[in-house]
Order: sequence, then structure tokens, then C-alpha cells
Amino acid sequence: MEQRVRVLIDCEDAKGLVYKISKVFYDRDLNIDSNREFVDKEQNKFFMRTVVSGSFDVLELESALKEIAPTNARLKVIVPKRKKIVILATKESHALGDILIRHEAGELNADIEAVIANHDTLECLVRRFDIPFFCVPAKDISREEHEEQVMKLIDKHEFDYIVLAKYMRILTSTFVSVYPRQIINIHHSFLPAFIGANPYKQAFKRGVKIIGATAHFVTDDLDEGPIIAQDVIPVNHRLEWRDMQSAGRDVEKIVLSRALNFVLNDRVFVHGNKTIVF
Repeated sequence: MEQRVRVLIDCEDAKGLVYKISKVFYDRDLNIDSNREFVDKEQNKFFMRTVVSGSFDVLELESALKEIAPTNARLKVIVPKRKKIVILATKESHALGDILIRHEAGELNADIEAVIANHDTLECLVRRFDIPFFCVPAKDISREEHEEQVMKLIDKHEFDYIVLAKYMRILTSTFVSVYPRQIINIHHSFLPAFIGANPYKQAFKRGVKIIGATAHFVTDDLDEGPIIAQDVIPVNHRLEWRDMQSAGRDVEKIVLSRALNFVLNDRVFVHGNKTIVF
């Protein structure tokens, strides 16, 4: 049966790897539709993402690749399909709204299973798109109790990734450990960096000339997980802090969308605390 798969290989680098892998495809009369590879010479690591098509047995292909791959190679043969995501939000609508619109327009290669927020501010927005919305207030309960309630809701759904669409709560290590490499976050990026209340006002007072956004996988280190996508735009003295905030939100939407596109289409390898993105 004619089909197409994505082959992801992450292993120790070795002589002749590309030849051996390509020969597996050639011997099965498969067509290589696209191929990207990268070698981290410092770590002696090899990464390869190949899309192949033809008539073949997926399990047999995977077995054949494992036979020629180095020991301890991480190898996946993925039949492309729409992934599923759960979104966590608070009050800001720009990141969530952009994802909802892209989903409605068929631009997001995923199904949104639910939106969970700690305020009901965005409920009307979400309901317009016929997406299930759940509010889990955090008032008067501990962070652990709140996360336990959120996790119970999350686990009622089938999902591949959890997207933090400006979810303004710091996740505990317990929460993060339950969903390793499954949580994607977006936040502003400044040069220099500003933290705390109203970073855009701080940036305005400092005369910042560039602002941007970073999308990354969430780890125990706050905002320091493996980076998936980033972008920046120039700003100048003519902009008030609210103008800078508006520009920053636009960048956040674009960067989060780009990161989701990479992840949902199996283009991201996590390598230590960084990523290789094809």
C-alpha cells in the first residue's frame, strides 16, 4: 500500500550512516521526498529527519533501520497524523486567540481537545470556536492543590502536547515531571532581560531597541528549557510602552505558531538543553 512516513534518527555519529540508511530505503524501492541531517561534532551526535514514500510495511522498515543503526540509537518511524493538544491560559487573549483562529482555518496540524484556565475571562472567546473550556480557579488553594485539579482535567483528554498560551502561573517540578518534553511555553524576550511586573514598562524606561519572544519546552528551570523558536523586532524612542507591549504580543503569536508547526510536524529533536530543528 502506498504511504508516507517520517523517519527520525538520533544516535552516535559513525562513518557511512547516511549511506546505510539510504540503502535501506533504496532496497525497498522507497522514494526520499525530503531529507535533512546534522552532526554535532562536539558531542559526536548524528541527527536525521527523512520523509519517504512507497509501498512498504512500517514495522519491517523500522526493524531494518534498527539493524544498521548504532547501539542506543533513538529511532522513530512515524505515520503522519493530526496531533492533539490541550491549552492552558489565564487572561491574555492574543496567543490563545491566534491558535484558535489557525485551528479554525485549518492551519494548525492538530486538534484542540480543551482549553483550561485559572480565570473565566477567556471563556466566551473559546466557546465561539466550539472548543471545550474549563475554569479551575486558584484562589484560596495551594499551588499543589490547583495543579492536581488541572492535571485531573488534562488527563481526561487524549493529547500529545500541552501549550501554555500566556498561562501566568509557575509550574511545580511535580507537574513538569508528569509531562516531560510535552509542555510548550511562550514568553517575551528582551535584550537586556526584564523580569517582574510590567516588563514592557521597564524596557521603555531603559530605552530598549529590540524586543522579541521565545518558545521553548518547559523544564524545572524557569524559562530556560530547550528553545524551539525565537524572533525579534526593532523598536525605537517613538514607541510608548503600550506600543511596545502590542508589538511584543504580535511577536509572541508568530513565534508560538512557528514552534507549534515545528513540533506538530515532528521537526524537533531535543538534545540536552537545546534543540535541533529541521
